[in-house]
Amino acid sequence: MINVPRGTEDILPEQSKKWQYVEQKLQELASLYNYHEIRTPIFERTELFQRGVGDTTDIVQKEMYTFTDRGGRSLTLRPEGTASVVRSYVENKMHGAPQQPTKLFYFGPMFRYERPQKGRTRQFVQFGIEALGSADPAIDAEVLAFALDCYKALGLKSLKLVINSLGDMESRTNHRNALIEHFTPHKEELCQDCQNRLEKNPLRVLDCKVDRNHPAMQTAPSIMDYLNEYSRTYFEQVKTYLEQMGIEYVTDPNLVRGLDYYNHTAFEIMSDAEGFGAITTLSGGGRYNGLVEELGGPETPGIGFALSIERLLLALDAENINLPFDEAIDCYIAAMGDMAKKEAVKLQLSLRHHGIKTDMDYMDKKMKAQFKAADRLKARYVIVMGENELNEGKAAVKNMETGEQSDQPLDQVASYLKKAVQGGTENE
Repeated sequence: MINVPRGTEDILPEQSKKWQYVEQKLQELASLYNYHEIRTPIFERTELFQRGVGDTTDIVQKEMYTFTDRGGRSLTLRPEGTASVVRSYVENKMHGAPQQPTKLFYFGPMFRYERPQKGRTRQFVQFGIEALGSADPAIDAEVLAFALDCYKALGLKSLKLVINSLGDMESRTNHRNALIEHFTPHKEELCQDCQNRLEKNPLRVLDCKVDRNHPAMQTAPSIMDYLNEYSRTYFEQVKTYLEQMGIEYVTDPNLVRGLDYYNHTAFEIMSDAEGFGAITTLSGGGRYNGLVEELGGPETPGIGFALSIERLLLALDAENINLPFDEAIDCYIAAMGDMAKKEAVKLQLSLRHHGIKTDMDYMDKKMKAQFKAADRLKARYVIVMGENELNEGKAAVKNMETGEQSDQPLDQVASYLKKAVQGGTENE
């Protein structure tokens, strides 16, 4: 037997209904916020992620699925969505559109070679948004509000928004130099990854899971002490807009996103639900001014976030939220005999063309077993067709909730059921 690859999973029908419901809600929310869908390839040139995500990140150094194609080109299964969206934004000159900022959303599988655990798989699905073209702190607040609404729209309540400012280039450079000076005396005490990061990207040292309890971490210089006036004012404006919208937040100067392109506003949304698990982060994002230029486009500010559908579903389970999707079908056709089955096949297609969710027996079951099948499918109506009904040119339509049964001419069954299913009375 060939099993599913480690770090991946099958989404079976009973689970995929939850996925469909969640995806529909997120699409509706994107429409409310006036974001439009973009679909990018599952694989890209490796250089895109090396330049966009950053060659000092764990993603690029350890987690990417990279391969060489038959033309000798290095390609990578996308580990995240922003770099691909920005690449498309530049390549298709979306910066020239009259309506700005450009507001995009995406769904899709991402791939990272990680140690599989609850809430972390090697193939996972992300929903994300990107707003490109505006440096207004108000768009930062909109993106954070959008991220929170993704969870609130599905009924989640145990949420915590954590924000930080990573500052502009000047602020980051000054903070970077302070971090190098602070950690250098402790370099040999840090893990090998942090020793490598110290010179190339010391901000990533603060995000280390191995050394997070090292005493030097507790006394590390805070970015807040190195924000210049512009960065400080920008961050205060973002917080003011959040307060205007009544959005609660926590400021954490140690919050560091794992991708190199972030600057200014950075944030994460976490679950406070009891029993959610060790990985409490549901989603994260931030501003990435400079990424468009890095990928060959004009100077363009941008901000976005991404969330894991898998972790969203885990959060729903942790808060015992049952999604209100309807699994019932409208009609089940119970037919006995070859002639009745032929008529049932014809009628079933007609019902479906009338928008009536219909199924029938394909296992040659007895009539009693067919009614049991209708019950399992939660059919609202059952159409009974046998030799007697055919001879009379009728079918018996039974309301499974009330038990009432009505004989209807075969050529009128579809219209009769359409009225009943869509809210009309059966006797109209």
